[in-house]
Amino acid sequence: MMVALQSGGMRPLAMLPEILLFAGGLACLLGGSFTPRERQWRLRVVAAAALAASVIAALVGAGTGAAFEGGFAIDVGTTTARVVAAGATLLVLGLAGDEIAGAGRESETYALLLFATTGTLVLAGAHDLLVLAVGFLLASIPLYALVGLAGSAHAAEAALKTYLLGALFGILLLLGVTLLYGLAGTTAYPALAASLGAAPGPAVVVGVMAVIAGLMFKAGGVPAHFWVPDAAQGASGTVAAFVTTVPKVGALVAVFRLVVALPHGGGWEVLVGALAVLSMSVANLAAFGQDDPRRLLGWSTVSQVGYLLVPVAAAGRSDLALPALLLYLAGYALTNVAAFAVTTALPDARTLGDFAGLVRARPLLALALVVALLGLVGTPPTVVFVGKLLAATSAWDAGMAWLTALLLLNSLVSLFYYLRWIAPALLRDGRESALGAPRTWSTGVAIGASALSLLAGVLAGVLWHLVAGPLLG
Repeated sequence: MMVALQSGGMRPLAMLPEILLFAGGLACLLGGSFTPRERQWRLRVVAAAALAASVIAALVGAGTGAAFEGGFAIDVGTTTARVVAAGATLLVLGLAGDEIAGAGRESETYALLLFATTGTLVLAGAHDLLVLAVGFLLASIPLYALVGLAGSAHAAEAALKTYLLGALFGILLLLGVTLLYGLAGTTAYPALAASLGAAPGPAVVVGVMAVIAGLMFKAGGVPAHFWVPDAAQGASGTVAAFVTTVPKVGALVAVFRLVVALPHGGGWEVLVGALAVLSMSVANLAAFGQDDPRRLLGWSTVSQVGYLLVPVAAAGRSDLALPALLLYLAGYALTNVAAFAVTTALPDARTLGDFAGLVRARPLLALALVVALLGLVGTPPTVVFVGKLLAATSAWDAGMAWLTALLLLNSLVSLFYYLRWIAPALLRDGRESALGAPRTWSTGVAIGASALSLLAGVLAGVLWHLVAGPLLG
């Protein structure tokens, strides 16, 4: 479970990482008005500097405590989310070097990325229902604009679907917050368990389900997953990589905190476990028929939410749950960005068959693709393998053997649709000339992120010590 907070008072600059990101977003937004289009790459440097500074501030300020009278928690979960979300966004900026550079909305894109990342971090550290609602809105509103920035018909459809679902599930989340506040008389997490324990059970269940459903929109899981494949296909590669990676970090840590704060014995593990099974199973079945690589990755990210929810279901019942979630999130961020970077590096390859001969034309890019896709399956020695194994172990430790079995079964099933992409890429049939010249920045991100995925898998013991040490002693 989460480390106990040392203080509920105000700590100076306790939210410095979030402040740096938001200030960077404002600088990009205002600076774009005065910077010529051909020089707006400078704002990408500003955004990268803000993200790097946020990571450093998170590491320097790592520890336990609270800010704003206990409404924002600072612990290993918050620190990991800060590093992973800002680091993943920094990788996404590499893709922007190919796609967004020189575009009409370049500075606005950087600003929206930073604002959305700030909201993600607020979600991850929220220790009060009102702070949770603020984080949700701050993370969601920039998302709608980002998805539609591509300007195509697919992007417009994806933006509309994202907005409508976001509005619906945002209302559900606010409804749940209101209901839980009315039942408990407080929005602070430490007091929820005792207060809700005396409240009518059905009303508590409705309120909790509404809040979790809202967070599932941010995570991209069932029942709020319908926007994800459209956004992955219709948005630019830069935005697709971001929206399928970074928001999950804050949303899933937020769900974990909420489950831990609820009264024990409420059967919350069954609710979260059911969402996990539905997310992984529905998405895996839908992915089988996809021929567009980004849409396939969109469904893949929905299935990954299911796997990531497994340790959340074990929250409060297994000491392995939180470290497993955090390690899995870090590995997923690297691996998913690497997979999307391959599609951004080869913008003309819009079907799985278009990747035929990739290993012959661009062997390093083909290797990055194979590492990323097998990593999403959970193949050793990638770090996702370690995260998925720990997730399964946490469910087993919590007495949910059925959830462990379904996780392993769905992982095996997912291998088949990933192979539909890997097979053409490794096929030497002489069609590799149709791939075109790869983009430089995206190729570098794909190779670098996949290499980090392997390195993190080899050094998983060190990473485990970092995320589990403060929790397990």
